[in-house]
Amino acid sequence: MKSIKTKHRIIKAVSALTALVLASGMLAGCGGSSDKDSEGRTIISVGSWPPEESDALTAMNERKARFEEANPDVVIEPDEWAFDRQTFYAKAAGGQLPTVYLSGFTEMPEIINSGYSSDITEALKNNGLEGMFNENIMDIISRDGKIYAFPTMSYVLGLAYNVDAFEAAGLMKEDGTPMQPANWDEMVDFAVKIKEATGKPGIVLPTADRSGGWIFSAIAWSFGVEFMEKGEDGKWQAKFDSPEAAQALQFIKDLKWKYDLLPASTIINAEDWYRSFAVGDGAMTVVAGDYPRRVAKYGMTPDQSGIMAIPAGPAKHVTLLGGEVMCIKNDATPDQIDASVRWLKTRYNNELTDEYKTNTETTTENAKKDGQLVGIQSLSPWSDKAESLVWYRDYIEQNANCNLNHVKLYNDFVADCPAEIKPEEPVC
Repeated sequence: MKSIKTKHRIIKAVSALTALVLASGMLAGCGGSSDKDSEGRTIISVGSWPPEESDALTAMNERKARFEEANPDVVIEPDEWAFDRQTFYAKAAGGQLPTVYLSGFTEMPEIINSGYSSDITEALKNNGLEGMFNENIMDIISRDGKIYAFPTMSYVLGLAYNVDAFEAAGLMKEDGTPMQPANWDEMVDFAVKIKEATGKPGIVLPTADRSGGWIFSAIAWSFGVEFMEKGEDGKWQAKFDSPEAAQALQFIKDLKWKYDLLPASTIINAEDWYRSFAVGDGAMTVVAGDYPRRVAKYGMTPDQSGIMAIPAGPAKHVTLLGGEVMCIKNDATPDQIDASVRWLKTRYNNELTDEYKTNTETTTENAKKDGQLVGIQSLSPWSDKAESLVWYRDYIEQNANCNLNHVKLYNDFVADCPAEIKPEEPVC
C-alpha cells in the first residue's frame, strides 16, 4: 500500500494538473465529472468491462441496453480497468476508480480498512437484497454490521480425482461413487494403490507461482498452521515459522521423496498442474469447483473426472474459501450507490427471471460444447432464500453430462459443509 506521504504527493500532482488544464480550457474529459448527465440521469462507470470485440463484449453491451431501458434514470459508462494491486491504490487515492469495480475476497479486509468501498447496507435493503447473501461470506464483505461489497462468485476447495485411475485401483463403488479419503494419510494410501495399478503418479499439486501458495494454504491450515497475526498496533506479522508449518512442508516433501507419488517435475505452475491432471499424470489434486473449464482444453472428458471433499489434516478439517466481489467506490453519491446496486442485482440475479434462465441455459450448453463436466454444485454467493439458486441446483442436476455420483461427495460437502470454511489470508 502507498504510504500517506506518497498518497499526498499523488493528490497534489493531480490537483496541479487539473489546475493547469482548467487554465488552458481543456477540462473536458478529465476526472471530477458530475454524477448526473444533462438529462438528470445518474451516471455510473462499471469496471472490468470486456476490452475488445468478443462475445463477452456483445453480451455486456446487450445487458447494458436492457438495464438502461428498464432503469431510464441511470446511464452506464463502460470502463475496461480491471483490479490490479499495482495500480489500485494509486487510482483509489487519486479518486480515479470506476464507480463499480471488481476485487477478490483476499483484498477485501485491506479495501475496507482503507475506506475505499462504500457502505451499501441500506441500498441492498432498499432493493430487496437484505439477507440474500451466503452466511459463509458475510464476514468477508462486512464490518461492524455494515456491508461493503456485493459477492458475485465463490468457491471452496475439494479433491478432484481421475475416474479411470480410481477404477483401476479398486477405489470406485459400483454406482460410480468414489471412496473418500478421510485425511491426508488415507489420500497417500489411495495414491500408492493408484501408482501400483497404473504406474502413474497418484497426486499432482502446484508448487510455483501464486497457485502453489494458494493450495498449500489449505493443506497447512489442516496441520494447525497460523500464517499471520495482527499486532496491537494493527500491523500484520508473520507467524508461520512454526513446528506445524514444518510438518506441513515435510508432508509435501514426503509425497515426492518418500512415497514417489508426484510427477517427475517438482516445479509445477498453474498450467502444468491442470494439464498434468487432465492427461493422467496425477490422479488426485486439490482444486476449486470450477476446475472442469481448466482441464477440458487438455482433452479431459466429463466422464473421466469427479470431485469430492478435501481430506482432513492432523489438526483439523478445513477448506479454503475464495471468490470475487464488486465494490462501489468510496466517494460514490447515494444515487450512484443505489444505481450500482440495481445494476449488480440485474447482472448477478437472485430472482428467477426469464433472462436468468436463458443465460444459465446458454452458459451450460456452451460448457458442454467445450467438453466441460456439468454437474458440480459450487458454493453460491447467494443464500437459500434466492429463487435463482433453488432453480439452478435443480437445473444443473437435471442437465448434468456426467454420472452424478462422480461429484456427489463434493456437492454434499458444499451443501452441508462439516469442515471449517476459512477465507484466504488477508496478508501473506
